[in-house]
Amino acid sequence: MLEDRYGNALSTTSAAARDAYVEGADLFLSSCFGVEEALERAIGEDPNFALAHIVLARQHQSMGRPAEIAAHLAAARTATGLTAREAAHVDALATLCEGRGPEAYSKISAHLAEHPRDALVAQTCVGVFGLIGFSGQRGREAEQLAFTAALAPHYRDDWWMLGGHAFSQLEAGRLAEAEKNIERSLELNPASGQGAHIRSHLYYENGESDAGTAYIADWMAGYDRRALLHTHISWHIALWALERGDEATLWRVFEADVGPGAGSGPPLNVLTDSAAILFRAELAGMAVPAGSWAAVSDYAARMFPNAGLAFADLHAALAHAMAGNGEAMAKVIADAKGPAGDLVREAGEAFGALAREDWAEAIAHFAPVMSEHERFGGSRAQRDLLEFGLAAALLRSGSGDEARRLIAMRRPVSTPPGAVKGLN
Repeated sequence: MLEDRYGNALSTTSAAARDAYVEGADLFLSSCFGVEEALERAIGEDPNFALAHIVLARQHQSMGRPAEIAAHLAAARTATGLTAREAAHVDALATLCEGRGPEAYSKISAHLAEHPRDALVAQTCVGVFGLIGFSGQRGREAEQLAFTAALAPHYRDDWWMLGGHAFSQLEAGRLAEAEKNIERSLELNPASGQGAHIRSHLYYENGESDAGTAYIADWMAGYDRRALLHTHISWHIALWALERGDEATLWRVFEADVGPGAGSGPPLNVLTDSAAILFRAELAGMAVPAGSWAAVSDYAARMFPNAGLAFADLHAALAHAMAGNGEAMAKVIADAKGPAGDLVREAGEAFGALAREDWAEAIAHFAPVMSEHERFGGSRAQRDLLEFGLAAALLRSGSGDEARRLIAMRRPVSTPPGAVKGLN
């Protein structure tokens, strides 16, 4: 039988379909452009190729295109002649695409116990936006590290798993180990968007904004703006510009590659990265362009009208609060649900109080969030806006020493001078 790149048997008898599938799978794992074209080519060679259909469904899910998922799910579910592994692979990923996350996680865990090198199934739980990352559970960073640590020996010197494991390590504070793994990953696949993204986070955690800027400015020249991570990596560029006080670059990148109507990535990235960079610019004392908060608030209301994904809800509440859209913010708080819904409510109230300049109330609502904000999902770099928001409220309430102590205890390395006006 034909096999994929990880040695898993494939039921297709078409070598051309297999080759196109492997290409598409690698592009998917690396967050590079061309996934759809490669997988459509595989399906053209073998319309019964279930795995090509299910990965294409996952690509559309990742890009926030729900309307394009159903046909490929149906094709994958009704395909014939699958191996037992392929059938379980399709069932697990289809369950995820259908929005049944906890059930999918159970199926994925059982599947990987038997087929640990089924990378397209493992991918669902690797990274801060995966099933573990968005689980809303306490200790999910430790669970993420345990997950990749258990799988890594099965993959040996594989660029994708080296990168995924590095991300788990750096989010758990094991930066030296993460650096070794991400450097090897990029040596094996220097064009990987996922690899460059993880390397950017490592630069951030080490407080190396100049080195990060130099690296990513060169790397981005070859990265298609239609690729999954173009918006988010552009956010890193804007963030480093903010850290260096380079307002011209910050707003140029925001307006061209990050903000609503400009960002080409998934709606989740456009919302969260836009709200985060505007908020951090405000905290640093920069003037946010007129209408920017209103545009992000409108985007949040349009693209995420129903609460449920805590990471989106957190940033939607922030955008609504800063735009003065009290009705929309109240709806996010009232409708907050899911395993991290309690934190969404507290953070939403905190942002509302910040916008009203009610520093004492902001502090009171931020406080319950700080010990477990990993439950929101996302990276440490992304969640820094919560710590900086609390520090700003403390400073403005006259508790400057407490604000500095907070930052010194929690984020001493990656807190750049001027992150919060008056902090340094």
